[in-house]
Amino acid sequence: MRQSELELSEIELETSWRKRLQADFDSETMLELHKFLREEKALGKTIYPAVDEIFAALNATPFDAVKVVILGQDPYHGPGQAHGLCFSVRPDVPVPPSLRNIYKELAGDVNFVPPKHGCLYEWAQQGVLLLNSVLTVEGSLAASHKGKGWEKFTDSVVNQLNDEAENIVFVLWGNYAQKKGEMIDRQRHLVLQSPHPSPLSVSRGFYGNHHFTKINEYLRTHDKTVIDWQLSG
Repeated sequence: MRQSELELSEIELETSWRKRLQADFDSETMLELHKFLREEKALGKTIYPAVDEIFAALNATPFDAVKVVILGQDPYHGPGQAHGLCFSVRPDVPVPPSLRNIYKELAGDVNFVPPKHGCLYEWAQQGVLLLNSVLTVEGSLAASHKGKGWEKFTDSVVNQLNDEAENIVFVLWGNYAQKKGEMIDRQRHLVLQSPHPSPLSVSRGFYGNHHFTKINEYLRTHDKTVIDWQLSG
């Protein structure tokens, strides 16, 4: 086994996901991705999130626990923001604009009371996989790791859920997520789509999409425990 492959495969990953994704870790794409990340580090570039949080979304929500998938694009690129869950930030970090807009929709949809923080880990613990398409980013440079190989890895995550699980709700906000979700079987799963909650597009149909109510209605119909969207704090 080549050293770059060994190093990447040693990053902590929850057992059920490791079993399903081992072939991806062994692929040439992942070896090239790890080489890229190592070279970026050697150049002194800051990469978010921290190495032990790259797979935080998968570690927080094991395969059999997944009921909902919210697809993001890439991690926040500001200091201290990204911690491996899409749209989420650490509890002591100001709530970013897109997440503030998500909170506004929640308030109108399910009487959600916005907390003072932006950490969505409680959702992940209930079965909401908060998955970015790209799992790393260079500090202060949005989308800087796009096209480096993460997309194939996260496509594999989506494909595993699409093929092996049943009655998952896939939430696709914005064109990027909708394109990534084209492979999802609409007969087997529920797919919810709307514009992105970014300030640039939120007023084009994100507000009023009632996705949080629709998610729980679908889960209830399929005898699954609904998500308590209210966050503590």
